[in-house]
Amino acid sequence: MTTLSWIPSANDGRTHFSLQNLPYGIFSTSERTPRAGVAIGAMVLDLAVLDEAGLLPAATRGTFAHATLNPFIALGRSAWRETRARLTALLSEGDATLAGDAALRERALVPMAGAAMHLPVDIPGYTDFYSSREHATNVGRMFRDPENALLPNWLEIPIGYNGRASSVVVSGTPLHRPNGQIKLPNEARPVFGPCRKLDYELEMGFIVGHPSALGEPIDVADAPAHMFGMVLLNDWSARDIQQWEYVPLGPFNSKSFGTSISPWIVTMEALEPFRRDNPAQSPEPLAYLRQQGRNAYDIALEVALKPAGAADATTVCRTNFRAMYWTMAQQLAHHTVSGCNVRVGDLMGSGTISGTTPGAFGSLLETTRNGAEPLTLADGARRGFLEDGDEVVMTGWCQGDGYRVGFGEVAGRILPAR
Repeated sequence: MTTLSWIPSANDGRTHFSLQNLPYGIFSTSERTPRAGVAIGAMVLDLAVLDEAGLLPAATRGTFAHATLNPFIALGRSAWRETRARLTALLSEGDATLAGDAALRERALVPMAGAAMHLPVDIPGYTDFYSSREHATNVGRMFRDPENALLPNWLEIPIGYNGRASSVVVSGTPLHRPNGQIKLPNEARPVFGPCRKLDYELEMGFIVGHPSALGEPIDVADAPAHMFGMVLLNDWSARDIQQWEYVPLGPFNSKSFGTSISPWIVTMEALEPFRRDNPAQSPEPLAYLRQQGRNAYDIALEVALKPAGAADATTVCRTNFRAMYWTMAQQLAHHTVSGCNVRVGDLMGSGTISGTTPGAFGSLLETTRNGAEPLTLADGARRGFLEDGDEVVMTGWCQGDGYRVGFGEVAGRILPAR
């Protein structure tokens, strides 16, 4: 039987922020500076207030009044588990510790509608992978040999590149269309100007919670213990700039202008019931990438696109994270096999998540076949790629028995180039 909360909005079965979730974020109000909170139904629970009241574990004392979650995350798994257990108890139906204290309740619970959300962690480094076989195949068929869409190394290693941590922004932050060099098909030299093929990329990301030392690889079996939680991620992409610059060293300006993440970090403990069998992999990976346990996750994902002035958004993608070929455990093991160290707050993106049908493609590049087959939206507008004023909203959740563990959304609107 599903445990209920004394907060009614946490029990409707469709809220992303059920008692079984309890994701962490950083919020502020007009009266309070940024601090740590937990989402529960339509409310934000102020952890700094609970800490001041002595209701949270002693080991976490003072960590929730900061403007990032890094101090709390750095305490490690035992502190994460103890805090989650304590919060679950405080918010469960029948516990009067908080529910029965009207004055404390008034201070500790903030309506989500009145809370401003901030980037939840200080991100020392950002890495983006390329782990969907369907996405890599679709792109390979468009730009290389359709019969040999995957490069020879793709089935052997989790491909990735080091992105730009400084331009990771929280959901709701608008981004300007980037400028850059574009090589037009019939021109000898590139031109400089605004991106003409601006795209989104539907991704998930995980936040590193336990660091590693320089020179010490993380074993694939130990990798899950280094993960604190997951976020939704939109790795915006300037396709025309990317096509010209990516050979020989990969994306640069085409990706560095902005990456959006959701404000709530869903913990790996909350996601534990939704672990699934690992994808079939052939050829068998090399020994350091052979994984034990279930490292895939059943997370339903959607993308909606809303032009400026439109009454409604149009859902343009429905897919699931469980289809990813390379798992997060394999990504982290490969990332560190060279001896590269990771730090608390590091962000690791999954790469674009695509299914096998056009309605499950996680980018406009695939959905519109590089703009050749534009989408028709609910208001009649057509899109090959994003136009100024367009808003992209991504959402995702795990479906339990009578409850959801959701991520909320990551949204962003495109402003004109500067």
